[in-house]
Amino acid sequence: PLITSSILSKKLAAGLDALVMDVKTGNGAVTTDPALARRLAESIVSVAGLAGLNTVAVITDMSQPLAPAIGNALEVEETVAYLTGVRRDPRLHEVVITLGQELLLASSVVENGDEGRRLLDSALDSGEAAERFEKMVAALGGPADLLTGFPRYLPNAPVVCEVGADEPGTIVSMDTRALGQTLAELGGGRTHPTDVIDPAVGIDRCARIGDTVDRGSVLCRIHARTQADAEHASQQVRAAFAVGMPPEQHAPLVREVLREI
Repeated sequence: PLITSSILSKKLAAGLDALVMDVKTGNGAVTTDPALARRLAESIVSVAGLAGLNTVAVITDMSQPLAPAIGNALEVEETVAYLTGVRRDPRLHEVVITLGQELLLASSVVENGDEGRRLLDSALDSGEAAERFEKMVAALGGPADLLTGFPRYLPNAPVVCEVGADEPGTIVSMDTRALGQTLAELGGGRTHPTDVIDPAVGIDRCARIGDTVDRGSVLCRIHARTQADAEHASQQVRAAFAVGMPPEQHAPLVREVLREI
């Protein structure tokens, strides 16, 4: 109830016509238990509906990072790469398109999901989405040329090192929360309210569950301020990846879509 009220009070105050919520579940989410995530999604959709706000909740998997980058500047760079078509991570793309389709449907802009996907693909492929993003950044006080000039604006960590796998096999799971905690220890997140965030540090090029690796294959890269920080983070990150025999199936990325309760 407290989470529902905290989320919806802000949305309702904004006077929205429609709302789509991405409710995460898995070891990197607040609601690690899928049943709890579903109860939260039901609560949000139900309360919002009673308040007259057309709301959809999409329950998605967070048993691994959504995109292969973790950290402030690294995530902005990944966003620019996605919008400009330099690279589009399949997991990130699936969630973006799913949320976008549901919002277009809830807003009565389209009549079905296929039509929504065509509109979204067109906005991405034409560069319209990237252009709109750049204008939003500029309107909020950021640079007007972020899409082309991001290397000048995004800070780089002085130490970058690769983390190699200890053994061959298939990545069967990863401790996503541990990856987030590693980011915080590098300085990319807060453990105390007074902490100053370092936007340059983080983790990128993360391998995915289901990837086959050899001994020494790159699991990810660490971006750190010092060599000591990088070595400590490498140990933590290596322990967060579990390599073994591949499972018969993985949890679906989009687990469920809840509309009216």
